[in-house]
Amino acid sequence: MALNPFSLPRWPGWRRLPREARDTLFLLGVIAWTVLPHVQHLPLWCSLLTGAVLLWRARLALDNAPLPGRWVLVGVLLLAAGLTLWSFRTLLGKEPGVTMAVTLMALKTLELRARRDAFVVFFLGFFIILTHFLYSQSLPVAAAMLVSVWGLLTALVLAHMPVGQPSLRQAAKLSARTALLGAPIMALMFVLFPRIGPLWGVPQDGKATTGLSNSMTMGSVSEVALDDSVALRIRFDGPPPMAESLYFRGPVLGQFDGREWRPLTPSFPSALQPRANLRVAGPAIAYEMTLEPLRLTTLPLLEATTAAPQIDGLRVAQRDDLSWLAERPVYERLRFRTEAHTTFRHGPVNGVLGLQDYLDLPAGYNPRTLAWAAELRRDPLYARADARTLAMALMEHIRGAGYSYTLNAAPYGRHAIDEFWLDRKEGFCEHYAAAFVVLMRALDVPARVVTGYQGAEPVPVDGYYVVRQSSAHAWAEYWLAGTGWVRADPTAAVAPERISRGRTLSVAPGLLAGTLGTVSPALLASLRDAWEGVNNRWNQWVLTYARGQQLDLLKSLGYDAPRWEDLSLLLIGTLSALALIGAAWAWWDHRRVDPWVRQMDRLRRALQRLGLPAAAHDAPRALAGRVRGRFGAEGETLAALLDTLERQRYSPQAATRPDTGLTRRFVALARRLPVLAP
Repeated sequence: MALNPFSLPRWPGWRRLPREARDTLFLLGVIAWTVLPHVQHLPLWCSLLTGAVLLWRARLALDNAPLPGRWVLVGVLLLAAGLTLWSFRTLLGKEPGVTMAVTLMALKTLELRARRDAFVVFFLGFFIILTHFLYSQSLPVAAAMLVSVWGLLTALVLAHMPVGQPSLRQAAKLSARTALLGAPIMALMFVLFPRIGPLWGVPQDGKATTGLSNSMTMGSVSEVALDDSVALRIRFDGPPPMAESLYFRGPVLGQFDGREWRPLTPSFPSALQPRANLRVAGPAIAYEMTLEPLRLTTLPLLEATTAAPQIDGLRVAQRDDLSWLAERPVYERLRFRTEAHTTFRHGPVNGVLGLQDYLDLPAGYNPRTLAWAAELRRDPLYARADARTLAMALMEHIRGAGYSYTLNAAPYGRHAIDEFWLDRKEGFCEHYAAAFVVLMRALDVPARVVTGYQGAEPVPVDGYYVVRQSSAHAWAEYWLAGTGWVRADPTAAVAPERISRGRTLSVAPGLLAGTLGTVSPALLASLRDAWEGVNNRWNQWVLTYARGQQLDLLKSLGYDAPRWEDLSLLLIGTLSALALIGAAWAWWDHRRVDPWVRQMDRLRRALQRLGLPAAAHDAPRALAGRVRGRFGAEGETLAALLDTLERQRYSPQAATRPDTGLTRRFVALARRLPVLAP
């Protein structure tokens, strides 16, 4: 039949479709569902090509039209390879590989001529499911791929049921039952299979465009504050610290070029640099943290964390500026335990030459601020004042000179610090921290900017306090002789509720969230908390399940000093025992007789007692004809039962198990008929 691409095929109804067309359309639907989450990662041409091929194959199935020739497929494949090379400049790697795999699976549907071709599509489908977890291991993706697995298993079951026209519901039930039988093995492998880092951290969840950075410009932290996604979760073993003590220290920035702050590149030898010299007081605060992927080497830990986090496959060390540095950027979700002291001092007590680096200011920038600093030093009140007195004076100036705290400050120009202090007097935390540090340096006091997070959600979700990207913060540190580095947060002077209560500025929500929040703010908050609680449990129990939790499991089983070798032996032993149990069950199941065969055997024996020939290969319809031929009207009821059995077994609405009541009625009726002589 010639196909008109501009005409739509007439839909006959799902149940009226021939089985081959129905099974093909079902498989195409499963493939479309499996590929759909990849659309955001695939080039536009790949998504359009895949959709066009699947629609083309569906049209061919509905019209029972012949499949295209091999050279058409080769041409499309070469085109796809060329477009992939054009898009990525290579055919190797994650993105090109996923693109080609999706294209190959779509093209393979145009070769569905035999069961072997269908098995190739099934294999590619399961492979595509795995590739989703190279991008994200979130709960929605996992749920969507679970549906894909169920759909592919259902299509696989249909391919192994060549007789009759079994319903999709029957195949779906069988595939679900089969998957449930394999679920204990899957759970066992997940719990006991040795984790080898960092292979388990390949996915890069949360590809947000905002987040902490190793640099800061005026306005960059306010961009992070627009993001309401979760940055980290923290759970304390005891009572949580006060909100004003929840400072999570990230990158420390000491080098300023007039526009941008960066980590300091020391000008003096290592021996002359200021050391951490951490001194703590009070009891330690033990906590557990789940850190989202932040793509930095600096871990934003609670100030001042004193114990190195134990993270499988990742070494972490503390720097002299009190920040914690990982050996590589963190692209995976981390969970670890450590402890901190919120009462502490750090840094050199006496001056060292390396502190001069924290006095540097770029030439040609902010002349009015420098002049103001010189004027302050000429004031007898501040001429000989120490660093603490000067810092307190700046805080009082911020409180009383009409400064405002806002996310919507317009961009600043070349002399941003001059504009902030003397003209506009508005900004976010990075404006206050940067301006404070520049003025302190101009007053000949070593100072630096610290970035990270401050505060947390006041109510824990599932036992964890949530710290969002909107809690991103910048504060200052200045050096005080006899004490060391002292934290100074100018934001507390202009917006004390931001620090004391951990309240962040918020932006206008979207239409749906805004409407729901207006109608019922409590409902919106409870829905968000419920979802984040479920998501957190998924993260804690599945995504961050690592070698430490496995070894804890072995300890609970009686191992004093468990090792990964013990874990491997336990896994091998358990799988071997399950294999023996499975083999015994298979041997027992092999000896069982199929219920349909058992039913036919009883019916044949009943007919043989009547003198009718009934061989094992005779179908119920053939036996019904012999009953009518030998007994006439007297055997019509018996023949009708055989016709009913034929429909139950081989019709499109075939039953899953035989009707035992039919067997009993048949045997009872057969006993009433006269036995015929051979």
